[in-house]
Order: sequence, then C-alpha cells, then structure tokens
Amino acid sequence: MAITTFAQLMEKAREAGPKTVAIAAAQEKEILLAAQDAEKQNLCECILVGDRAIITEIAQEDSIEIRRMMIIHEPDLRLAARKVMELVNLGHAQIAMKGKIETGDFLRAALDKEAGLRVGRLLTHVGIFEIPGFDRLIFISDAGVVVAPTMEQKIEIVQNAIYVAQRLGVEQPRVAILAATEMVNPKIPTTLDAANLSKMADRGQIKGGLIDGPLALDNAISLESAQIKGIKSDVAGQADILIPPDVEAANVLAKAITYFAKGNMAGVVVGGKSPVIVSSRSDPHETKLVSMALGVLLATRE
Repeated sequence: MAITTFAQLMEKAREAGPKTVAIAAAQEKEILLAAQDAEKQNLCECILVGDRAIITEIAQEDSIEIRRMMIIHEPDLRLAARKVMELVNLGHAQIAMKGKIETGDFLRAALDKEAGLRVGRLLTHVGIFEIPGFDRLIFISDAGVVVAPTMEQKIEIVQNAIYVAQRLGVEQPRVAILAATEMVNPKIPTTLDAANLSKMADRGQIKGGLIDGPLALDNAISLESAQIKGIKSDVAGQADILIPPDVEAANVLAKAITYFAKGNMAGVVVGGKSPVIVSSRSDPHETKLVSMALGVLLATRE
C-alpha cells in the first residue's frame, strides 16, 4: 500500500529502523534536535562528526540528549564530510547526512571518486512533499544536485525518482515531465526533451512508471485542467512525480510548495552507495527528522 502521509512514512521507518546515520558538521541546534528525536523514536543511531566542544555546548544549552551518541571530533568541515563518507564505506553507517556545512562541500565529498559514495549511477535529489488538500505525496526531482541536466541525465533523474516512489509503495508512479506548455514546440527545447522521455518510456527504455510530457504544471496535477484542455493521458491530472526542466525550476517549485502552500518536505539524494540527506540549513528539525526517516526506508534492504 502506498504511503500517502508523513505520519505513515514515520511509522514505516520506525518498523524498519534503527539504522545508523553519520552527520557531518553536527554542531547545529536543529540537527541535534533531529538526532535526539530519531534516537528516541528508534529510527536511527547517530554518529556526530564535528567540533566536539561546540556540539556539547549546544546540547547543554538547549537540553538536548546526546549521551548515547558517538562523537568524532573533526572541526574542519570538509574533513568532517569526508569522515562521514568513510564511515559509510566501512559499513559503520548506512546513511550520510549534512549538518552545518555548505551543500557543495558536502556533495563534493559524496561525489569524490576515491572516498565518496559513487557506484556508477548519477546522484540526484528527490524531494517528497505532503501538501494540504492532496490525497498523495508529491515527488519532485532534481532540486538540488544536477544543475542543468542533459538528456542522458534526465533519464537517470526520472529513474531514480521512480525508485524512491516505489520504495514508498507507489507501484507504478505517474511521472509528469514539466514544461511551460503541454504542446511540443521546437522553439522550447525542454518540450522536446519531455516528448523524448515519454517515448523512451513507451519503448521500455525507462522502467517502472507511467511517463508523459510535456505537461504544464496545472494539467499535470489537476484533472479538471487536463480535461478542459482536452489532454488524454494516464498521467495528466494524476501525477505522483514532477520533473521540472532544471534545478532552478525545481528549487523554486519546491520552495513555493513549502512557503506558499504550507506543504511539508523531506528529501534525499539517491544513486550512491547509501542514501544521502541534504536538508537545508534553514529547515526545522521536524523536516530533518522526516528526511532521516526517508533515509531509513531507502537504506532498508528489500
């Protein structure tokens, strides 16, 4: 059965946990609160990599319980990120998580050819959104890793998003390849990419989901809009996964959902040896906690 709420996601993760998460640059209040809650709920066992003195000071000032957590002292942020990748590679952790460190520095460690988490696939970010008024979770990719995806990279972005949706119980996710219009227009290259991706799915080159595009956002998620425009599609109006043209469009869409629609978000980077959690430094600990739960589900062997 498909997971349709974050409450269900948390419950499934508690059943699957605990997993060990290694957190780079853990010297930040919201990160420590999320780690505390994850351990209390038996989701994760946390390894804190960062400045021990600052971590301890924050925990004491805010009464955060970290006594059961291993702390590895590494004040250098980039070295802390590399240490997290080392812990995953050695099997001491199943999930890597970003703390108070720039996303670019953290991802460079994850992408390092020698010490990182590459396994020959493209690493992509998949955001999951619980939106008021929707009867399902919405998946958006890629809003954080691949800046201007090529056609080949879009194939992997779609395939990775399908994988995440399936792990959350959506057996055959509906994937909308977004553009400014639902009409194929040679003057708008993104519509050509969308049409190609749709046809590739028809030919079995992308597996596991129903894919259609180009679709504008309205007719991707609104059945009424799709019907008014006369779009006949198994995806239009019913999309589970939205694939914007590039990282800018995806990032704006994600933030619009959280700030305008008051949606809740979780996110994970997939395609590597383990799930990688790259939450924003401005995210509250509740968002970080749900992302950890998502990481637990993805780190659980099928």
